Amino acid sequence: MKKKIILAYSGGLDTTVIIPWLKENQDCDVIAVCVDVGQSADWKAIQKRALSTGASACYVADVKKEYVEEYIWPTLKAGAVYEDKYILGTATARPLIAKALVEYARKEKASAIAHGATGKGNDQVRFDLAIMALAPDLEIIAPWRVWKLKSRNDEMRYLARRKIQTPFNKKNSYSEDENLWHISHEGLELEDPAAEPILKKMLTITVPPEKAPNKPVYIEIEFEKGIPVSLNGKKMEGVALINALNKIGGANGIGITDLVENRVVGMKCRGIYETPGGSILYYAHNELEHICLDRQTYSFKQQISLKLSELIYGGQWFTPLCEAICAFVDSTQQNVSGKVKLKLYKGLISSAGVTSVNSLYNASLASFTTGELYNHADSKGFVKLYGLPILVRSLMEQEKKSIAKSAAGTTKKKPAAAKPKTAKRK
Repeated sequence: MKKKIILAYSGGLDTTVIIPWLKENQDCDVIAVCVDVGQSADWKAIQKRALSTGASACYVADVKKEYVEEYIWPTLKAGAVYEDKYILGTATARPLIAKALVEYARKEKASAIAHGATGKGNDQVRFDLAIMALAPDLEIIAPWRVWKLKSRNDEMRYLARRKIQTPFNKKNSYSEDENLWHISHEGLELEDPAAEPILKKMLTITVPPEKAPNKPVYIEIEFEKGIPVSLNGKKMEGVALINALNKIGGANGIGITDLVENRVVGMKCRGIYETPGGSILYYAHNELEHICLDRQTYSFKQQISLKLSELIYGGQWFTPLCEAICAFVDSTQQNVSGKVKLKLYKGLISSAGVTSVNSLYNASLASFTTGELYNHADSKGFVKLYGLPILVRSLMEQEKKSIAKSAAGTTKKKPAAAKPKTAKRK
């Protein structure tokens, strides 16, 4: 009985090459699995390509709803941002894709899972760690780590020698990853950090900000316990809401990020990310948290968010620490409910008002007009106690300077020792 290998199949150049390569080098049946996390793909055409390239079967797993509810929403609620810019579009999808691959491996009684991640990238780490966590008995095959092909041109020559037709272009083909949450672009001129990205050639769902309308657009998003539930007064489930915001944000040039980031494997890389809907939701959610969370919770959550972003980026979704952080975040979100109005204009987002029944903003306290809840005289004792460590240290320094000054003065006034008189001889 032939060995069965589940292949994470996207229909792209890498995974198209992997099918004949596996059959030639492993003497196996390759079962291609396409995991639909919201990418704009012609799944029928992709299935046809997989089968014509040598796959024994090709399945499409629609996991968009699960992706939003179990991966995007937890990351959004945490406010997790990697290196101040990246809101983890690819990184959140990889553990779910790996989970789907493991499920098909069990159904098909396969002994291995293969993926097209390169030996230089983050995705090899994300796929491998997720598979290890969910199915430690399965073999993991990553052809890029072992085959002799070195470039996209090598891959295209490999297919050409086998008379396999592909729609890929040698000269104008960025390395891209797309899902419901974002689209990433790498390669070509982006490999030079000094080069300005050619946005008009690259962008897929977002217009360059200067091409956006000259009139601002206002939107309102409602949240319940940290999760967005409606747009402009219309209740929407997650997938539809993100799609709607992608269209609105994309049309207004929102969510374009140019980032030179630190990969897990140690090198830096540059990518352009389009995340219009995600950028809007992150901004709105943060605005709501500012009025719903107390200072200590908000401050500690910022630290937790940073750690979670590093875990997700590094492929450690299925770990006890990630699970514990998400549980903490869920606790903080119990009162994060309300409506946020935003203004979108030529790539910029600004707040146009926030309301919440759980708001900790008290007009009587915050107003310059003295209210019943606050007596200005009470602040004197608070400030004195709050600043007591500063006061004590200042007094200590003052005392040290005084002692040093006194010692210096004493040294200056001290008379020189008199020389002993000697008797004159007669």
